[in-house]
Amino acid sequence: MWISKGEIEELSQYIKECNAKEFPDIRDNKEGPYSILKNDIYMLIHAKNEELRNIYAERDALSEYMSDISHQLKTPITSMLIMLDLLENAGPEKREEFIRNIKFSLTKMEWLVEALLKMAKIDANAVDFVKKKTAVSEILKEVEASVAILLDVNDQVIEQKADVEISCDKKWMAEALTNIIKNAIEHSPSGSVIFVDCGENPLYYWISVKDSGTGLERNSYSAIFKRFEYSTNENGFGIGMPLALKIVKGQGGDIDVDFGGNGEGATFTIKLFK
Repeated sequence: MWISKGEIEELSQYIKECNAKEFPDIRDNKEGPYSILKNDIYMLIHAKNEELRNIYAERDALSEYMSDISHQLKTPITSMLIMLDLLENAGPEKREEFIRNIKFSLTKMEWLVEALLKMAKIDANAVDFVKKKTAVSEILKEVEASVAILLDVNDQVIEQKADVEISCDKKWMAEALTNIIKNAIEHSPSGSVIFVDCGENPLYYWISVKDSGTGLERNSYSAIFKRFEYSTNENGFGIGMPLALKIVKGQGGDIDVDFGGNGEGATFTIKLFK
């Protein structure tokens, strides 16, 4: 088949201009080597542009993580620098207070960085979730160890209503459940009970966490799972629930919310689809 000079020049110009995000579809349904060539060039350009979009998206995500970390670390670092300046001339009691506050700030910063790195790994698909049959009671033991101090300070207890074996990555599920229970502790009064229930049906395994608070506003739903948007605790970052959701979604599940109210606390239910 003869290909004219004009057709070659037209194709050459198309290739030069194809770096734009949107480019015309030059494919056709005709037969012959020229049509095959045009189709192949279009598919090659499309694949290249898609790869570039993914690279730009990863770059933007990394930039966002760095911005988040910078923003959240700025306040405690500034606070610690001020306390360090005052430490030299402070009396014994003030020195002890400053040192205690600095240790507390460092602990918060360490948790924040670890949580953000975990989220970044999940976003980058760098986590291999290994699912095994595990009893919810075994997962809850790890959770209770992580929140023992918070429960003690708030005079709260966790009550498990039932037990069942679920298919999940035990380590990561404990991380997700810990963050959900921390949220329940934050929204429950002193001396109250955090209720944990679980079960399964033909579609999914489930674990529910119900607090003893007054319920949540429905207009807060979009903020609950958005980083740094939702935290009623002055020491919180608003990152625990977003991390929990990412972990659950990474294992093929989701989190449902019953907002409660009218004397009922909110309930967060992890669903792991079979």
